[in-house]
Amino acid sequence: MRVKASNSKPKAAPAVETSASIDAQIAAFLKAGGEIQQIAKGVSGQVYGTTKQITIGKK
Repeated sequence: MRVKASNSKPKAAPAVETSASIDAQIAAFLKAGGEIQQIAKGVSGQVYGTTKQITIGKK
């Protein structure tokens, strides 16, 4: 009886292909009139609002 091959995912493409793909996407974005903004170190896109505290225990 023959054992079936596993259904594992194929290996990811090498990082070189990924970098080239990102470079192509950036070039297309800039060519379409897009603009890249440089964000200062330590700045995050997270918006701070009210905190939600959950109290666990007996009342």
